Amino acid sequence: MGVTSAGFDPRDPEAAIATMARFDPRDPEAAIAAMASAVSNWGRWGEDDAVGTLNLIDDAARARAAALVRTGASISLSQTFDMNGPQRGWRRRTNPVHTMLDTGTDAERGQPGFPHGIGGADDVIAMPLQCSTQWDGLGHIFDHGIAWNGRRAGEVVTSAGDIVTGIEHAAALVTGRGVLLDLGRHLRPDSGELEDGYAITASDLDACIEAQGASSEVGSGDIVLVRTGQLSRARREGWGDYAGGPAPGLSFATATWLRDRDIAAIATDTWGFEVRPNEFDDAFQPLHQVVIPHMGLTIGEMWDLDGLAVACAASSCYEFLLTAAPLPITGAVGSPVNPIALL
Repeated sequence: MGVTSAGFDPRDPEAAIATMARFDPRDPEAAIAAMASAVSNWGRWGEDDAVGTLNLIDDAARARAAALVRTGASISLSQTFDMNGPQRGWRRRTNPVHTMLDTGTDAERGQPGFPHGIGGADDVIAMPLQCSTQWDGLGHIFDHGIAWNGRRAGEVVTSAGDIVTGIEHAAALVTGRGVLLDLGRHLRPDSGELEDGYAITASDLDACIEAQGASSEVGSGDIVLVRTGQLSRARREGWGDYAGGPAPGLSFATATWLRDRDIAAIATDTWGFEVRPNEFDDAFQPLHQVVIPHMGLTIGEMWDLDGLAVACAASSCYEFLLTAAPLPITGAVGSPVNPIALL
C-alpha cells in the first residue's frame, strides 16, 4: 500500500499522529489505515491468540484488583433486559422477549401434574446478544475483510459462529481493576451530561484523570469505564435515538491514547462507544474498525454507570474491583453482561 490521498504512508506508525493533527473528514480510509498501523497488536500474543488485550489481565493484576475492595459495597452496572429497552429494530436488533413456560396459575391448577403438590415456574428469553449491556467480541468488527490478528474474516466467523475468537474464550478473564472516568461530571459539572455529538479527546481524558486524582490513573491491564451521562438523559427524556443515533463518545483520535496506556478493555454508557455522528463525512464507526480488529480491544456498551459515579464521587475514589464475565456462548461475537463493581 502506497501513500494515500491525504499524503502519508499508512505503513508508518508516526503517520497517525500527523493524521490526527489534520485528519481530513473527507478521507476516512486514509485515517483508518494510518491509525490501524499505529496501534496494531497483531502477533503480540502469538498468531493463535483469541482474546487480544484481555491478555493484559494476568493473575497478579487480578490479585492487585481484589485488594481494592474496601467496604464490600456491590454495584451492578447493567441496564435491565426487558421490552422497555432502547432497541428499535435497527440492524435487526430488538429488545428482549421474555416468555413464561410454567406459572403460578399453572401450579394452582395442578399443572403440569407433578406429584405431592409441588409446582414451579420456568421461563425463556429471546434476544440479540447486543441489545442491552454487553461486550463486543473480537469477531464483531472487520477491516476490509480482515479480523483480529490479521486473519481473513471468512475464516473467523462462519455459519457456525466465531470459530476462532468466540466470546467463550473471554469467559474467565474479565476480572480486574476498573477505573471510572466521569467525563460527564468533569466537563459539564452543572448537568453531568455531555451533549450528543461531543467528541471526547485524549486531552479530555487526561484532564479528567488529573481532576479526579490518583485513584483514576489508567495503566496496563485496566478496564476503563467512561461515563458520558447520555444514559441519564435517555432515562429522563425517553430512549429516542439512543440506539444508533447521535451520542457523545470517544474521538477517533483517542485510539493512540487507548493503545499507549495498554488497557485491557473499555466500556461506556452509550450505544456505540465512539462519538456519533462520526468525525468523517461518510463513515460508520471508524474507531471500532481500528481498535477491535487491529488492537484486539474488547469494548463494552450500554453500561449503567450512574450509581457507580455517585459512589465514586462520594468517596473520591475511582478505582475498584470489576468483574464482568461474558456468557460463554460458543461462537458468539458478543455477549450480555451484568458487570459488578466491588468498592
